[in-house]
Amino acid sequence: MMDENKYLEDIGQIKDLMNRSSRFLSLSGLSGIMAGLYALSGAAVTYLFLLPQPGSYITLHSWNFKLIIAILLAVAALSIVTAYLLSAKKAKKNNEKLWDGTTKRLLISFLIPLVTGGIYILIKLTSQHYGLTGSLMLIFYGLALVNASKYTLGNIQYLGFAEIALGLMCAALPGYGFWFWVLGFGVLHIVYGAFMYLKEQKR
Repeated sequence: MMDENKYLEDIGQIKDLMNRSSRFLSLSGLSGIMAGLYALSGAAVTYLFLLPQPGSYITLHSWNFKLIIAILLAVAALSIVTAYLLSAKKAKKNNEKLWDGTTKRLLISFLIPLVTGGIYILIKLTSQHYGLTGSLMLIFYGLALVNASKYTLGNIQYLGFAEIALGLMCAALPGYGFWFWVLGFGVLHIVYGAFMYLKEQKR
């Protein structure tokens, strides 16, 4: 009986080791919370100062459009830098490598849908098709999360599914694209990040 218990324990340790070696586990819940806060801050500035009055539109070459793009890039940059710093801190604490083959596969899986979506959105914008921009951002971001989930924390796929669902709802209600964007990139990130952070604290 003793040998059987030891055998099962060894099998469990081997499975855990294989799982850790094939998945990037240094993502921090705090990075999700911060990404959501950055998105909400950017959305607040956009809503208060840059959105057009009802009945008017932002054109591709307008100053407001360029400022909105700058805010989006700033939110993305801050989110990436924060995720990197917090992941590096967590990896060091757990005595894990931050950059290895798994990390590389994770980034490739994440970036393929994301870059494809970004190029497609730019093509639509240059054709002066603005209406589905928020929807497309949510859908392609969700697809990127689902595609990358096999190389990191498995439940990140549920965040991806939620983003895709919001994107489809946004497509059905195009007049509310801004608020769907706020919900997807702001609120959902904070909720998911808080959930992951609480799980981390229990370990």
